[in-house]
Amino acid sequence: MWFIGWKGVSGFSASSTAEQVTQGIDGNSLTAIVTGASSGLGLETTRVLALRGVHVVMAVRNVENGMNVKETILKEIPAAKIDVMELDLCSMASVRKFAADYNSSGRPLNILINNAGVMATPFMLSQDNIELQFATNHLGHFLLTNLLLETMKKTVRESNWEGRIVILSSEAHRFPYREGICFEKLNDESGYSSYFAYGQSKLANILHANELAKRLKEEGVEITVNSLHPGSIITNILRHHSYMNAFANMVGKYFLKNVQQGAATQCYVALHPQVKGITGEYFMDSNKAKPTSLSQDSELAKKLWEFSLSLTNNPK
Repeated sequence: MWFIGWKGVSGFSASSTAEQVTQGIDGNSLTAIVTGASSGLGLETTRVLALRGVHVVMAVRNVENGMNVKETILKEIPAAKIDVMELDLCSMASVRKFAADYNSSGRPLNILINNAGVMATPFMLSQDNIELQFATNHLGHFLLTNLLLETMKKTVRESNWEGRIVILSSEAHRFPYREGICFEKLNDESGYSSYFAYGQSKLANILHANELAKRLKEEGVEITVNSLHPGSIITNILRHHSYMNAFANMVGKYFLKNVQQGAATQCYVALHPQVKGITGEYFMDSNKAKPTSLSQDSELAKKLWEFSLSLTNNPK
């Protein structure tokens, strides 16, 4: 059990669970996509959103695993509305296919939760020959979000509920490479640090959220975009570091959040009425928090946006 229970302005704390922060909220008219929904935070987020009546589309790499998760949730929540679709964020072709299939399905889209991620992997390249953590944690979600935006805008126009894009970052955004984003050396294996590369990708998540929030606000579109730190949590994200993973599992019950607590902030930002109209903010423990000054650099955010467009060859 997380031992810090001080409540913030929202009335919630680090010990609040996803069920607690969404208590009493009716999501029956809403549809959400959750990436990385078959394990860890994504699974708990899917379960709690479904519990609140949201129609959840699980975007997962392994469809068989996703279907197994769906069946498990349905046993607990027989009325749950859940679909499973294949999405591999380290493949732009997979992202494009997912978005095309979703956009042509006729489904609305109220909420997009960019939850999936990898952490501190050995140096690897994605299927598009881009450093894996940057490709998965930032670039895949950047492309996915852009490709789904028109469907979200259409949903906003046809409903009376603002759209919400929720991007998982991390306090690790405080520890990127010295340059912040290594635009010129993204694939430089000789200078690669698995932890700085993770920090770089998490910094990119906040910069992406802030720039998109600014652009949508300028358009007058009622879609909010916020980033967040879920907390230090015991999940399988440390699977590439066996010693750290074993240590985390051994002491985690005393110092780390459990998954129910870890999923709270993204469920809060996605559903809670307190967050209505709030955009371009960073959340932690279901309250607003203060990220680094670098993550608030508007010029860096704009540069990252243009850089990401060039890598995804996105015409928007």
